[in-house]
Amino acid sequence: MFHTLRLSSTPRPAARSTWQRRLPALLILLWLSAPLFASGPLTGTPLNDGYYDLYNLNFAGAHVHFQQWMAAHPEDPLGPASDAAAYIFTEFDRLGVLDIELFSDDDRFMSRKRPDIDPVLKQGFNDRADQSDRLADAALQRNPNDANALYVKAVVSGMRADWSSLIDRHEYGAFKYSELASKYAKQALALNPTLYDANLAVGIENYMLSLKAAPIRWFLGMAGAGTNKAEGVRLLKLTADQGHYLAPFARLMLAVGELRDGHTQQGKEILISLSKEFPQNTLYQRQIARLH
Repeated sequence: MFHTLRLSSTPRPAARSTWQRRLPALLILLWLSAPLFASGPLTGTPLNDGYYDLYNLNFAGAHVHFQQWMAAHPEDPLGPASDAAAYIFTEFDRLGVLDIELFSDDDRFMSRKRPDIDPVLKQGFNDRADQSDRLADAALQRNPNDANALYVKAVVSGMRADWSSLIDRHEYGAFKYSELASKYAKQALALNPTLYDANLAVGIENYMLSLKAAPIRWFLGMAGAGTNKAEGVRLLKLTADQGHYLAPFARLMLAVGELRDGHTQQGKEILISLSKEFPQNTLYQRQIARLH
C-alpha cells in the first residue's frame, strides 16, 4: 500500500521521480503515524487501545494490547496483522524512517546512513504477518466471501510492501505486494461496500499513480491500475469521513495533497488537529514547525 511523500508546500519537480518511485510503500507507514478520527474513540477494547499506543509511538504498549486481543480472539487475522504493524513501526522508528523530516529532502532520504536491520524485529514481523495470512486464508476456506479476511490480506500485503521498499529497498518486491494489496482491497469492497477502510488502497493507487508521466499512466492503466487523481481524492475523503482504522491515514494523505498543491494553511490545519489528538507523536509537531 505504498511510498514516501515530500511534506513541503512547494514540491520540486526534480525530486518528483524519486518521490513517485517510493509511493507504494507509504500507505501503512502513514496510517500508523496518524490518529483515528472517524468512527469512534480508540478505547474500550485491547485492539483499540493497541492502536492508540501505536499512534502515540508507544510500541511496547501496543504489543501488549494486541497480544491480549489475539488471546481473546485466536481466529481473528486482524490481531496478528496489528501486532506485525507494531514490529514494523518499531523498526521504522529505530531506522529513522518514521521521522517525516527525512521525507522533506529526497537526497537526504536516499543518502542517509542507517543502522543494520534488526533480525529479531524482522523475524517478529514476518512471523506475525505469516500468522495473519494463515488465519485469513483459513477464514476464506470456510467462506470465500469473507470481506474482512480479504481486507486483512490487503493490510498485510501493504506492510510487506513497506518492509520491502523502505527497509530492504527491493522496489520490485514492493510493487508486487502493492498490486496484491490493491487487488484484495477491491475484492473486499465488492463484497462489502461499507468496509470504508478498504477504499484507502484504491484511493492511494489512483492518486499516486496519477502523478506519473502520461506514458506510464497509460501503461499502468492497461495493466489494470487506477490512475485517476479525482477518483483518488474522492476515495481518500470517503475513508477519512467514514473509515475506522485507516481514516487517520486518509486524513494525513489529504493534508499531503493540500501541501503539494500549495495550500499550506489547509494542510497545516489538518496536521495541527492530528498533533492535538495524539500529543505524544512528535512527527506532526516537527512538520508543523517547518510550515509557514
